[in-house]
Amino acid sequence: MASLAQWIEGARPRTLPNAVAPVIAGTGAAARLHAAVWWKALLALAVAVALVIGVNFANDYSDGIRGTDDNRAGPLRLVGSRLATPRAVLAAALISLTVGAVAGLALALCSAPWLLLVGVICIAGAWLYTGGSKPYGYAGFGEAAVFVFFGLIAVLGTQYTQALRVDGVGVLTAVAAGALSAAVLVANNLRDIPTDAQTGKLTLAVRLGDTGTRALFQGLLTLAAALTLVLMLATPWCAAGLLAAPWALRAVRPVRSGRSGGELIPVLRDTGLAMLVWSIAVAAALAFAG
Repeated sequence: MASLAQWIEGARPRTLPNAVAPVIAGTGAAARLHAAVWWKALLALAVAVALVIGVNFANDYSDGIRGTDDNRAGPLRLVGSRLATPRAVLAAALISLTVGAVAGLALALCSAPWLLLVGVICIAGAWLYTGGSKPYGYAGFGEAAVFVFFGLIAVLGTQYTQALRVDGVGVLTAVAAGALSAAVLVANNLRDIPTDAQTGKLTLAVRLGDTGTRALFQGLLTLAAALTLVLMLATPWCAAGLLAAPWALRAVRPVRSGRSGGELIPVLRDTGLAMLVWSIAVAAALAFAG
């Protein structure tokens, strides 16, 4: 049986910046409109964190029963390494998604009931990434989904639930956050190209190949940096977002140098940290400007 530490590792805490950073950025965008509401921000954070953990356990379950994780170079997978039964991991996924659904229900009812439909789409997207008969993560659409769910929807949803509107600054912030979120998945899938190709998991990385995937990763980070400069038109203080550059550059080095397999695991950590630092800096700048 898996230990508590292994369950925590199976939840993949290195991906949590994908949940936390967009909510911080969206709250900063709301603060710029003088509309930040702390308890709604916390509810949005609960939704995002629960969905990230839920999708991680759902992926562990779905990939594990398909045999995709039998030979894996990445972080621990509970089902694939036979440390937990598929049923136990499925239960963990469903519990996490339920927590996210309850928090999302409360947030929608306190903001705009039509957001319930968005919540249903998000939960379906979390499950169908690797679940179901035709998972879209196996067809190369994972990065696009992460860009939408943990970029556009997470940031703009956070801003909207607090301010009851979105603006151009929120959109730019959402696109930048989406680019960084997608970069985390690109790094993950770059590492897994050999094993994914063998098991028929046709991720975008498998389709683009090693060279194309490395270029995509660097392009996404460049896009986030460029949008940070554009955000300076709203307030020069957004230049603070460039404080994330040291972590971004540290993430880029192994990708540019051709590292592979387990040597790419730190790239996920550093990209996530860059995203987190960026979101805190930009949110503070937008709040200060407001």
